[in-house]
Amino acid sequence: MHIDLTKGDIKRQIKKMAIPASVGFFFHTMFNVTDTYFAGMISTQALSALTLSFSIFFMMIAFAGGMSEAVTALVGNALGEKDKDKALHIALNALLFALLLSCVLTLIGLSSAPYLMSLLGAEGAYLSEALAYINIILYASVFFVLSFFINALLNAVGDTVSFRNVLIFTAIVNIFLDYWFVLGGLGIAPMGIKGIALATVIAEFITFLYLFYRVRMTPLLQSYSAFYVDKNVFAALLKQGLPPTTNMVLMAAGIYIITYFAAPYGKEVVAAFGIGMRIEQIILMPAIGLNVAVLAIVSQNNGAKEFERIAQALKLALYYGLLVSLLGMVLLIGGAQDLMRLFSNDANVIKEGTLYLRIEAFILFSFVVIFVNLAMLQGIEKPAFIFYISLFRQIIAPILLLSFFSFLGLGVIWIWLGIAAIVTLSALITWQYSKEKLLEMSLSQK
Repeated sequence: MHIDLTKGDIKRQIKKMAIPASVGFFFHTMFNVTDTYFAGMISTQALSALTLSFSIFFMMIAFAGGMSEAVTALVGNALGEKDKDKALHIALNALLFALLLSCVLTLIGLSSAPYLMSLLGAEGAYLSEALAYINIILYASVFFVLSFFINALLNAVGDTVSFRNVLIFTAIVNIFLDYWFVLGGLGIAPMGIKGIALATVIAEFITFLYLFYRVRMTPLLQSYSAFYVDKNVFAALLKQGLPPTTNMVLMAAGIYIITYFAAPYGKEVVAAFGIGMRIEQIILMPAIGLNVAVLAIVSQNNGAKEFERIAQALKLALYYGLLVSLLGMVLLIGGAQDLMRLFSNDANVIKEGTLYLRIEAFILFSFVVIFVNLAMLQGIEKPAFIFYISLFRQIIAPILLLSFFSFLGLGVIWIWLGIAAIVTLSALITWQYSKEKLLEMSLSQK
């Protein structure tokens, strides 16, 4: 299967790719939502421990997701050039790169997790519970990394349906496994938070097997006879992948920083932040689908030098993102409290999470602007800006602003308001920069 995205109706192509991708990522997020629900059944401490683990887990996913975006961009550009041999060569080297990356992430994660969690105030049983979850995940990192890279290959040929299908299936499997492993039964004793991690790993292994089967049916893995390790492909992956990887790693670091400043307000605030992030991720699923569609469409059209189609794709994606953001805003403002009650019966957790979600409701479109424009820059192979905006949005601005609020002794609401202001400013900067790059491309074509 190979969809030529350099021709045809862009509106139809965006919908055809973004909708399955959004559905897929929705069910991928349901992993986190399901895990959050069952952690809440164990205890508030387990829920808080899961939130601490999430920042480290997300760092691993950040490397896998960021580097896999480079795979989509490079393979998509090769397909846009109508050079299938080049695309196949890049694909095979990318999978080898993924194996090496997973080994490095496992070693770094296992050695650093105890220290990082202790910085957040975890100790004793609290620390042990958090490590019990994250260590199992880290040992299985190869399945997470390979799944991201293989799905990136499928995205490059226009297939977002396979990812959707397997994630629907494994999200359901994960519910049953969480129930079984957490509560026990059929010869298995209750495993607590370890059971949540084990269920996720099994589901991810199924995802890896199915996606590999699907990519074998594309032109990208039709032959291995001409394979050789190409340091130039590795270099291209690093050059193209490091900015979006840094973006996602900094996003993970940003979650860690926010958690650091929220932790002094108590475990209830940390737990509320963890639940709020999961709910926010669900609301933003269509935006992530648009990100996937824009990256694939822009990559192929950049390779084919069809620059007008790139501008058209960006404009349509932002329009669809605005509609989704308005719907999400209404849902979060009106239903934040009810959504929080789905995951916790702790009155303080519900109260703090409701506050967080109602503030986040007003910056949903800012996230859309950032996601879509950064995908466009990645697709035209101009990813350097991603590093700078991420460094500002995730690290520099939060540390400076939240440290100032902490010094003044302000309440937790100022953490959420500060983050909202930073995201809004970052969206404006990203939009302006992308507009300038599109203008440059347009002038160079004339």
